[in-house]
Amino acid sequence: MTVEGPRYGIVDRDAGTVTLLADRAHLPSLPLVPDLGDETVPLAEAELLAPVDPGKIVVIGRNYGGSPDDPGTLMIHLKPPTAVIGPGESIVLPGQSQDVRYEGELAVVIGRTCRSVDSESAAAHVLGYTCANDLTAWDIGTDGGQWTKAKGMDTFCPLGPWISTGIDPAAARITTRINGEVRQDGSTARLTRSTAVLVSEVSRLMTLLPGDVLLTGTPEGGAALAPGDRVEIGIDGIGTLVNPVVASGAEPDRDEETRRRR
Repeated sequence: MTVEGPRYGIVDRDAGTVTLLADRAHLPSLPLVPDLGDETVPLAEAELLAPVDPGKIVVIGRNYGGSPDDPGTLMIHLKPPTAVIGPGESIVLPGQSQDVRYEGELAVVIGRTCRSVDSESAAAHVLGYTCANDLTAWDIGTDGGQWTKAKGMDTFCPLGPWISTGIDPAAARITTRINGEVRQDGSTARLTRSTAVLVSEVSRLMTLLPGDVLLTGTPEGGAALAPGDRVEIGIDGIGTLVNPVVASGAEPDRDEETRRRR
């Protein structure tokens, strides 16, 4: 069947289907009672877009391998929504950088307005989790602490392939492959601050809205990308986010409707 325009849907990986939601425009928020329509399409025939259109993307720094008892100062940066791309879309290496590095991460998707919550109730504000690539141009701005320059460029926040609502974020394996070779292999069990603690601490700094995304930190092994690379970020219980890498000026044309994140 042919479906007009972008739609949200519920993926059934076992059945290989996507059931489209009746509401075309809005990501379901909590409490999660999606209005299912009567349209189902094969997953293999669906063009997957970024699974969320965040108002803001909060990036957590230095959050692996430290002590939860003495985590140190919370380090956060922001990416703009224009950095988001979906599965299969091209990561574009900007001409002004020679050192764009991949960072495979678990992303938290907020499902309910969240302000000054404690860590015990944080999970009740989370819609689910997805795979993320926190791309960073390490030769632009990082020496002076200008992380928005380094992290905020177009295509620097691939998300996908979908949002999983049923995983344990405390023990999820993260694997990053470049051209089929494993480069990162870690677990969220080594997060210095858990996802619940992160949601709580960030919510005390700024209100988190439905659709906002938190990038929780990356295992060791990030390194520079080159045109022609293929990046695969897999997380147990979610799936695998795959993006090709191209040089600036070599990216395929995308019409404006596709460029908008849904």
